[in-house]
Amino acid sequence: MAFCGLTLDQSKTPYFQALLDYVDAGVIPFHTPGHMQGVGMDLAFREFVGDNICSIDLTPMPGIDDLLQPTESIKEAQELAAEAYGADRSFFLINGSTSGNQCMMMTAVNPGEKIAVPRNAHKSMLGGLVMSGAHPIYMRPEVDEALHMDHCVTPETVSQTLQAYPDVAAVYVVSPTYYGVAADLEAIVRIVRDAGKLLLVDEAWGPHFHFHPALPLSATAAGADLCINSTHKMLSAFSQCAMLHQIGPRVSVERLKAVIKMFLSTSPNLPMLASLDVARKQMATEGAALLSRTIELAEDTRRRLNAIAGVYCFGEELQGRPGVFDIDPTKVTITVKDLGYTGYEASEILRRRYNVQVELADLFNVVALFTIGTTAAAADRLVFGVSELAREDRQVDIFSPSGVLDRRLKTGSYKLPKIPPMRMLPREAFLAPAEAVRFKQSKGRICAETISPYPPGIPAISPGEEITQELIDYLALEMRAGVRMQGPYDDELKTIRVVKER
Repeated sequence: MAFCGLTLDQSKTPYFQALLDYVDAGVIPFHTPGHMQGVGMDLAFREFVGDNICSIDLTPMPGIDDLLQPTESIKEAQELAAEAYGADRSFFLINGSTSGNQCMMMTAVNPGEKIAVPRNAHKSMLGGLVMSGAHPIYMRPEVDEALHMDHCVTPETVSQTLQAYPDVAAVYVVSPTYYGVAADLEAIVRIVRDAGKLLLVDEAWGPHFHFHPALPLSATAAGADLCINSTHKMLSAFSQCAMLHQIGPRVSVERLKAVIKMFLSTSPNLPMLASLDVARKQMATEGAALLSRTIELAEDTRRRLNAIAGVYCFGEELQGRPGVFDIDPTKVTITVKDLGYTGYEASEILRRRYNVQVELADLFNVVALFTIGTTAAAADRLVFGVSELAREDRQVDIFSPSGVLDRRLKTGSYKLPKIPPMRMLPREAFLAPAEAVRFKQSKGRICAETISPYPPGIPAISPGEEITQELIDYLALEMRAGVRMQGPYDDELKTIRVVKER
């Protein structure tokens, strides 16, 4: 297994135990939070969440370690996490991988330095660019027009980028994607190291990889300098919980610690931190067995869904295509375009008619996550709902296809937009004087905000980029199909903020 050779007692949960010890001691609180272990909390809310969670919603104090300056139980918990994940150091995060992405970038690059980044990175990467003042060199991920999605950047793309831009300070890659496609990290690590650069990996969707041999190679096992895991996405930690892992001698640890202290709250949510401690223990001691069951259930569900006429769920057959080095079987992507639905319509029907909520919808697909918490009964309900979608005699109602998925999309002739030309650095454009103009008439202007169809939260255009007609047409189609846009000041995208012209 990836985590063999452990020397620490991975059955311990030192931070969770510190909170329990405080509660058991019966300390009389005169400290934050103001609800005083639930006593002052609204009764209806307290009755719903329970007394126990209220009792450990505390604040750092003697006996309860400080996340920003850990010396006791958090220090021990993070050391256990580092060993479990095969890292030199691990840091608990309570603002998701968003803060982890920004911490990695602020650690690795200085203002004006170049960093190679894939275009299909989460919008938090863009936040890191704005904060750090770095100069992005965009790498084009491999595009799958048939499935209407981006895959990973290839080692060849990374190598070509470093040859073209030898002054790049760091390389940032996403693996796996939201759809569960993983990059050839071992090859990318070799290329980046040979060039003397740092490698940062957004592994938000792969916190489980390190704990089962049937899953793609983890970023820590591959030897990335820094990587992040959204421990809440696929494991059992509370929402917003994540970890940042550091490997090897090439990163300035003092700089990393200083950046983390700058980004993290001085009043972290302690039950969240405890859930990170417990989720690590669960994976280190039971991960292989729990994930074996999860993988088996996901693969069985994939087979059943592929037996439904008009439905396609990709799997191992995609391996070897450009940008598809490996597949995470626990992400079940259901392509519904041949049923005449957009993914947004299919998602709405599954929720409104069959009480099934998927993780992600896009123009062609919906994505269902299979985790250690997914049951066989839940999988059965998903298969039933999708099979009902595929019935030719399905009743026409308000959730029927809208016709948005026109012939261009169904035949695959509609192309994802090209990367817009960058005319200013993201930080410069974000901070520049801006004005709102009609979106449909914004061609040629420099964007001053981020527009990300969500999910998956990948920017279609970023500050500093020129707005193209292709992009206007693409986002108009996405809006017509029902996608939500994150980032723009105008939620309806009737207007867009652009840099004022001199």
